Amino acid sequence: MTTSIRVRARLIGATAALMAWAVPSACAYAQTAAGRGEIPATVAAALSDVRIPTSAIGIVVAPLDGGPIQLAANESRPMNPASTMKLLTTYAALNLLGPTFQWRTEVYATSRPHGGRLDGDLVLRGSGDPSLVIERFWVFVHRLRGLGLRQIHGNLVLDKSAFEPDVASGASLDGNDLRPYNVTPDALLVNFKTLSLDFVPDPEASVARIIATPALAGVRLPASVPLANGSCGDWRERLRADFSNPWAPRFTGRYSLDCAEQTWHVSLLDHTHFVGAAFRALWEAAGGTWNGHVREARAPPGAIELLAHESPPLSEIVRDINKFSNNVMARQVFLTLGAPDPDHRASPERSAQAVTAWLTQTGLSMPELVLENGCGLSRRERISADSLARLLRHAYAGPRMPEFIASLPVAGMDGTMKSRSAASGSAYVKTGLLDGVRALAGYVLSSSGHHYVVVAIVNHANAEVATGALDALLNWVQEQG
Repeated sequence: MTTSIRVRARLIGATAALMAWAVPSACAYAQTAAGRGEIPATVAAALSDVRIPTSAIGIVVAPLDGGPIQLAANESRPMNPASTMKLLTTYAALNLLGPTFQWRTEVYATSRPHGGRLDGDLVLRGSGDPSLVIERFWVFVHRLRGLGLRQIHGNLVLDKSAFEPDVASGASLDGNDLRPYNVTPDALLVNFKTLSLDFVPDPEASVARIIATPALAGVRLPASVPLANGSCGDWRERLRADFSNPWAPRFTGRYSLDCAEQTWHVSLLDHTHFVGAAFRALWEAAGGTWNGHVREARAPPGAIELLAHESPPLSEIVRDINKFSNNVMARQVFLTLGAPDPDHRASPERSAQAVTAWLTQTGLSMPELVLENGCGLSRRERISADSLARLLRHAYAGPRMPEFIASLPVAGMDGTMKSRSAASGSAYVKTGLLDGVRALAGYVLSSSGHHYVVVAIVNHANAEVATGALDALLNWVQEQG
């Protein structure tokens, strides 16, 4: 099968999936008034088995096309939704920014290059692009080289004025600052500020090779670690990593041959030094020279624009956010909602105001709503199951339905639902996970052909073992709907 045929096959498959979720008629939609009912026995039993009271779960099951079941329990209670809050952020963005919205990153010079040499500073001005991964940053560098630029005799200046300077302030939620899910937003976010370390066993040499992506100039990593026999187990713990010096990580342990290849994603450097180290590595690999340093400042008046890069459209970025629950991408999008024009720097407060105003204008007011960062990685954020269900019904009947539903993980198939077998292939749902929180929200196509909105949020000390109850709810809707 040729590449073009594969691409068309994927497009046809995607179109067929969306056609299965065709919007019901206005008459059918009007008939789906909220109802009440008892929590299904299978769900109640699963909760009881793990000692979670039914008072700790908020549930809404609402038919979209006159289906036979409907359910609401504790639906108005403000609850911590964990990552299901990304549904509000991404749907608001699709409406406020539009599915074709793109972020723009610009490159300026403080003096005009001549003879392949820049005697001034090179300035990168970001707008909060959530998707500037290392492959796209590489294109940036090679386009600069394509302009004939070879030598930079100034600094690399990062203009981050699109965001308020304190958007990344404060401690992480759990203190695990090296974990990529805790990466803070930045107007010039590159590769999610994350270094990927691949450990590849080489039995003949009795070592596991370490391959770092991206290359970061100045970061000195060991080339390998010794191999050991035995089960893989907690292979990260066995490596005995020391990241106290982010420029020179150390591993004093061993790597088990049984682990095969594994990848450890870590966030070591701050945003500014990460960009500087990545740029230097790519620039020198492309044959360029740079004698300066990296620093933060605004682009000066009169700077000369050399080139610009535009992100993929928002519709693609929303898919990455919801399928894989990418926190920092969601935070970048959320902040963009609070920057309506170049005269206002983005802040979480402005974004929360923008989302709240949009909800009011669209008739989706949520008095209980508390927004902090828009991604759900928060102890403060609150929303009710009813509000999430109303949002999902609004999305289902609106013009952004195709992009929105296509962004949701499919049970048993992809994203954060890939390993979940409940309602496999028929549930398009976003998951949420925090200590004390388990949640899901999305759509289920029942075995009888009816479509439902399904929202369930558990807030309880035993929530980590509530997944079985949430899966039982999905199965109940698919089987009984």
